[in-house]
Amino acid sequence: MAPETPNDQVDLLLQKAGLSHETVTAALSIDAVLQNWRRRVAKRELGHRALADLKIGLDLAQLDVLVAIDAPVNEFGAVTAGETMVATVAERLGIDPSRASRIVGDMVDKGYARRAVSQADARRSIIELTDAGRAVLDAVRAYKFLILGDFLSGWSSEELETFLPLLQRFGRWSEHTESGAEKFRGQIEALAAGLPRA
Repeated sequence: MAPETPNDQVDLLLQKAGLSHETVTAALSIDAVLQNWRRRVAKRELGHRALADLKIGLDLAQLDVLVAIDAPVNEFGAVTAGETMVATVAERLGIDPSRASRIVGDMVDKGYARRAVSQADARRSIIELTDAGRAVLDAVRAYKFLILGDFLSGWSSEELETFLPLLQRFGRWSEHTESGAEKFRGQIEALAAGLPRA
């Protein structure tokens, strides 16, 4: 008899926890797709390609800062409201404030961003895009949506109408972590107890 594979063991555990075979199979398949996608996204292939093809003399960290200054709707969630300061850029990107300050300074020096006075508090300095910064972001977004739009153009209208609401719903699955961890506390403790300790 062949030894169980890790997926067989996971499948058995999840079914013992009350999840259907169909749900378990879907979870394993979705995870495999997402792990492959995560590795490609981590390489930032599309971003590198856009900067190269558009001949923009910036790196991805600099582009990210321009995006964080602009804060497109829905991209950063609840942290998009209000004026943008260096601390806001750091928060949006999840980077150290000193790193954010350094890159923002580079973008100001290169003419893609400018410092301005806050309308809410004249003692506070805010960061805004210049026309050049706006042009770069508009070009990169146009590039991305040309590629994505071309890919999606092969989908039927029914597929698109079905996919987007499901993707939005799936995008919230990690919010379920706390309640899921509590629901399966016993199984999680058993997994932890069975692990070798260093």
